[in-house]
Amino acid sequence: MALAPNPRHTPSLRGRRVLVTGGARGIGAALAELLAAHGAQVAVLGLEPALLEEVAGRCGGPWRECDVSDPAEVDEAVEGLVAELGGLDVVVANAGIARQLPVIGGQPGVMETHLAVNALGTYYTLRAAGPHISHERGYALATASLAAAVHLPLIGAYSASKAAVEAIGNTLRLEIRHTGARVGVAYYSEIDTDMTQRGFATETAQLLTGGGTITGVTPLPTALRALERGIARRSRHVVAPPWLRPAVPGRAVAQRLAELRLPATLADAIELSRTERVGWTTDQPTTRAARGPGSARG
Repeated sequence: MALAPNPRHTPSLRGRRVLVTGGARGIGAALAELLAAHGAQVAVLGLEPALLEEVAGRCGGPWRECDVSDPAEVDEAVEGLVAELGGLDVVVANAGIARQLPVIGGQPGVMETHLAVNALGTYYTLRAAGPHISHERGYALATASLAAAVHLPLIGAYSASKAAVEAIGNTLRLEIRHTGARVGVAYYSEIDTDMTQRGFATETAQLLTGGGTITGVTPLPTALRALERGIARRSRHVVAPPWLRPAVPGRAVAQRLAELRLPATLADAIELSRTERVGWTTDQPTTRAARGPGSARG
């Protein structure tokens, strides 16, 4: 990832020991490689061994295959990676999934899987890594979403899971403040990753958005720069793209503006979503959660 750091505004990442979950692809992989290129010691964990090995090879660090919805796997993976790094300064709880779901007529298992991977996966990660980053240089970043602040049709399961991530991050910030560690929450809109491309490729999404996205696709480097700055500064909030920053404190206004922009095709899109057969926006080859009710297509 050929993004140069800005030394005047961003503290050095050199020597910081970082763990990134969901590190096989997308934002997680790109972030891991960027941090490593700028001097951090980076470990990654996730579900796709071949991809993880490639990312770790480019980072020059260790990796582990791990299902974040399984607390025992998370504990074992985190302890092993921390041992290989010789300690931990930063954990980025990035692993996450998404799939459209109407509240009425949708599969309950889809909601359950969102919560298992996104919410509980973040909790298990921060629970395991928390003791290791509870020091003066420590930092945890919980990856929420703009969807945690602004709630739109058909992403209620995703929004609920990311609102939980936001709450977990904000709570941890208070609980470890006395150690000198800091905790941030990241809020993204549609970033140019395969997850976004898959999510907006469904017939329902095309009908709802008129063939586009909701806020427009943000280039991946924009998000990576925001993340790098946030991690280096141990920021409370990381927002990408930057123009969405007012939506976090001003979420009531942002919610109303979003509602006013809903298209006339909304009712048809919701009806279509009840029968359209779609998959997850991120591959789930071995997760315990995906083997449960949420793994069914429909």
